[in-house]
Amino acid sequence: MFGIVRPCRHRLGESLKSQWMAHLCGLCLALRKDHGQFARVVTNYDGLLISVLTEAQAERADGWRRTAGPCPLRGMRTASVAQGEGARLAAAVSLVLASAKVRDHVADGDGLLARRPVALAARRVASSWGAAGARTGSDVGFDTAVLVDAVDRQIGIEALAGPGTPILTVTEPTETATGAAFVHTAVLAGRPGNAEPLAEAGRLFGRLAHLLDAVEDREADAASGAWNPLAATGTSLEEARRLAGDALHGIRLALREVEFTEGKLAHRLLVHELRSSVDRAFGTASCGHGSAQSPAGAYAPPGGPGGPGLPPGPPRRDRRGLLAGCAVWAGLACTCQMCCGEYDDPWSRERKDGLCKDADCGDCCDCCNCDCCDGCDCCDCGCDCSC
Repeated sequence: MFGIVRPCRHRLGESLKSQWMAHLCGLCLALRKDHGQFARVVTNYDGLLISVLTEAQAERADGWRRTAGPCPLRGMRTASVAQGEGARLAAAVSLVLASAKVRDHVADGDGLLARRPVALAARRVASSWGAAGARTGSDVGFDTAVLVDAVDRQIGIEALAGPGTPILTVTEPTETATGAAFVHTAVLAGRPGNAEPLAEAGRLFGRLAHLLDAVEDREADAASGAWNPLAATGTSLEEARRLAGDALHGIRLALREVEFTEGKLAHRLLVHELRSSVDRAFGTASCGHGSAQSPAGAYAPPGGPGGPGLPPGPPRRDRRGLLAGCAVWAGLACTCQMCCGEYDDPWSRERKDGLCKDADCGDCCDCCNCDCCDGCDCCDCGCDCSC
């Protein structure tokens, strides 16, 4: 649930980084305010794009920011965070899609969810999140039924898919769901003319999200026997890469038709950082800065914990048991310590960086490799992007 758009703070620059963090914190706090502490675990990088797009289109006025109190995520410092209907729409979408993700894992019997008591508890959580997302969506005028319908159709499509099934048939429900969410940002911002290009951008973003998730999970799914859209349909990595490139190009063209009041951050995330996400998923990017570890350590540097040419990391300490680790995880999640800064892994006790301390960078030296824009000025790295 951490999302595919994980920007590098070194490429964003101070101004865009502070804006991005404002939306991330705004989503997290909107979830807490409306749905309680535990709901904050569905905070994800892609969900905040909804908040970013809403604010980027809206007329400049008071009320889009507020000063939040001290939080462990920010080292007990206050901060200016996003608020309002954009953050609440992002929260609603995140809850509904998190609910769908949990139900999908339960249906697949992944890991501990293969055990009936755990699966039953997970279903209850998923049901609660789905209902909560529907309530918040209704409050901001968004009918989350389109998301639920897409999820239900996804299950049926996957059951029927096999060799020769077009991969775009499998990605269609995700495309429909994300397209609807992107369109509603235009409604909230009072920009009805933006609905059509945002529908296209959202549809292609959903396609990318589905494809990149399948690419990143391909080896793990093969090892565990889990269903993977690329393997099930016989789609090659080359074809997936071609479709991803086409989607990137389509999003770039669609965003040119959107009327923004201040679109720097939206452009940075949906053009530059999204391209880096594709490169990262297909193994064609690297980073000169330290990147954040996912819970599974998916992006640990090669050559062991210390990286190539470096001494190995410290030996692992005794692991906690399953229940003790879950209890510690809940405490960390509810205080946001797993988001930024450092924390001890609930089970292995290894020291880790928070998820948004140094988000994955891609190639930090290609800040101004601007073959993807027309003279944009979203880079704060002091270079000339007029290409």
